[in-house]
Amino acid sequence: MDSIGVLIPIPMSAYLEQELEKRFNLFKLWTIPHKTQFIKDHATSIRAVIGNAFSGADAELIETLPKLEIVASFSVGLDRVDLKKCKEKGIRVTNTPDVLTDDVADLAIGLALAVMRRLCECDRYVRSGQWKKGDYKLTTKFTGKTVGIIGMGRIGKAVAKRAEAFSCPIVYFSRTEKPDLKFKYYPSVVELASNCDVLVVACPLTEETRHIINREVIDALGPKGVLINIGRGPHVDEPELVSALLEGRLGGAGLDVYQNEPEVPEQLFGLENVVLLPHVGSGTVETRNAMADLVIGNLEAHFLNKPLLTPVV
Repeated sequence: MDSIGVLIPIPMSAYLEQELEKRFNLFKLWTIPHKTQFIKDHATSIRAVIGNAFSGADAELIETLPKLEIVASFSVGLDRVDLKKCKEKGIRVTNTPDVLTDDVADLAIGLALAVMRRLCECDRYVRSGQWKKGDYKLTTKFTGKTVGIIGMGRIGKAVAKRAEAFSCPIVYFSRTEKPDLKFKYYPSVVELASNCDVLVVACPLTEETRHIINREVIDALGPKGVLINIGRGPHVDEPELVSALLEGRLGGAGLDVYQNEPEVPEQLFGLENVVLLPHVGSGTVETRNAMADLVIGNLEAHFLNKPLLTPVV
């Protein structure tokens, strides 16, 4: 398989690159000065593309690579892959579900605690010497608060399980009500936001879920409500979120993802009720290595004519 050309557009994982180089002819696009020309010159030898949350395979790239057979995404979300074009061309698509569920769900709870208990602000309070001048102000309890979850897939259910350990009632919204769940279902995101204290975004990014968090939803969540986004940045109407936080119409936010990463609205930097993370939902050594193993496993299965481990298309 070492003659099979595999294109990886941006750095993703040193371990993934190392394992790919052992098995395939790996093209690291970010190391090549004239990228467009390089892709044209090697178009007929590239049979696989590695994608992730920041880079994937759009229609233009797919059309440029006539021998492309598979797009293996180093992520669960596939919003950077043109799935329709892949289906048309018979190109297989895989992702990395399950292995990152725990880390992302852990982070959702961590963000909720960090926002409500002002953990980051407390840390700064100690480091800056302010504690010597007086105690930090009182914060808000997380245990027992109602947690609303948008999207009850693997990650949504994992968040619910963790929140239940904090005695939090769980309510949810998804495309359809799930009869196997004991949690209360709301048929709209506005109703969900009106009936919870903490709102967690855990659904895939699609055209339907883009800006699912808009002004109406934010106002329904209200000045005591907390928004946690561990999904994708475009789930949230970012200017509306910023203005709601600045005006005090929303109680707080814990964000791991943004509209135009790595750009983050600077108006948020000075707010103590906002916790900002650099898209690290699955960012542990253990999980990233497991994700890499799944990418490698899918590529090997494809090129050995075996069933894919996690097929999407």
